[in-house]
This record gives sequence, C-alpha cells and structure tokens, in this order.
Amino acid sequence: MSAASASSLSPSAVFLEHEGWLRTVVSSRLGETDAVDDVMQNIAMAVVRQKAALSGVQRVGAWLYRIAVRQVLMYRRATGRRRKLLQRVQSDAGLAVDVAEPLGMMLQDETQDSVRRALGQLGELERQLLLLKYAEGWSYRQIAERLGVQEDTVEYRLMKARRTLRRQLSALNVEGLET
Repeated sequence: MSAASASSLSPSAVFLEHEGWLRTVVSSRLGETDAVDDVMQNIAMAVVRQKAALSGVQRVGAWLYRIAVRQVLMYRRATGRRRKLLQRVQSDAGLAVDVAEPLGMMLQDETQDSVRRALGQLGELERQLLLLKYAEGWSYRQIAERLGVQEDTVEYRLMKARRTLRRQLSALNVEGLET
C-alpha cells in the first residue's frame, strides 16, 4: 500500500486489512491465546489514536508492526506488574493458593463460600468448636475451660464436628479440603 492510499483510508480500514497477519504476530509473541483479543483491541485503539500519523506513513505494514510490538510489550509489562502485586498481596496475607492466576483466586473464593455454607448447616456447638479450634487457634484445653468440659470431650466433639463438616462439604461437591 502506498502513502497516497494509506492517507485516503480510515484507520479502521487499515487495521481490518492487516488484522490477520497482525493477529499471528501478536499470538506468536504472547503465547497466550486468551490475551490476543485484548492486545488486538489495544492495537486498534492505538491505530485510531495515531490517525494523523497514518497520512505520512510510507510503509503501513512496518508501521502497524511497530504498533503491535509496542502493544504486546505494554501488555506484558502490565501483566507482570499485576502478577507482582498479586504475589505481594499473597505473601502479605499468607495465602496458600497461587493467586497469581485468576482461576486460583476464583477457586479460593468458591471454596471459602462452600465452607461458610457447610458451617452454617452445622449445629451451633459443632460450629463453635470448629471456629474456636481452627479460626481462633485455641487449644483443646482452652476450649474445655471455656465450655466447662473435659479435654477428651472436646477432642471427641471436634472429631465428630469435622466428620459432619466433611459430609456437608462432600454434599456441596467440595473436594480436597482437609479439616
């Protein structure tokens, strides 16, 4: 395409004409098929923003290629910053799940919701025992003193409460949880 024809076309027409090979370039540079559409949208916006520069372009393909490479780099930087932020939040919060991946975050949220629902279906004493032991970190002795019972009784009731919680979680199809 010559400079004269580049200046006569709209930015969207230029982008659409070259979209196929640009998509291939972006895909090969990213390696993430899910992100290609996002970067392609950013390229289209950059072409529209640089509409004035389009009229002076000698080689439209090379110009689009530079824009595409720049957008891929910007996407990678933004993803890297987001990953570092999530890792920092993860380490600050002491989370065990890899929250660098959105799927990990979603699974963690779903698991927490399922545990809350299962706890809500337990009896008051079972729920209280489990929360004191695992949420508050109390020992058997502290719980026994609080409830006015023997430590053996607390141990037995906790075992029974864990078993009931496992059944509730199993009914909710939550796998892999250890209580």
